[in-house]
Amino acid sequence: MLIARSIALFVLAALLEIGGAWLVWQGTREHRGWAWIGAGIVALGAYGFVATLQPDAHFGRILAAYGGVFVAGSLAWGMVADGYRPDRYDILGALVCLVGVAIIMYVPRSR
Repeated sequence: MLIARSIALFVLAALLEIGGAWLVWQGTREHRGWAWIGAGIVALGAYGFVATLQPDAHFGRILAAYGGVFVAGSLAWGMVADGYRPDRYDILGALVCLVGVAIIMYVPRSR
């Protein structure tokens, strides 16, 4: 159950961070305005809070593992929101990152 909670928090954090960055991008680069930028800033702030809810107490471990989730999530976001078509190396790289996440977060450690 702890692993499922952790994965759900990583997914939520990815939605907030990637979505927030995308909103800022849209507001700035696509000239959609300050409302988009403001919503992005709020989402990015919420991401920072959600990351603190991970059951592991080590900041470095959480953020390092989240980096792998961010890589895979960014490619998925690009596919859904912008029609980006990842090539096999994008997919392979994302899978390598997710394996890294699993090793960093979920491999049993001796106490």
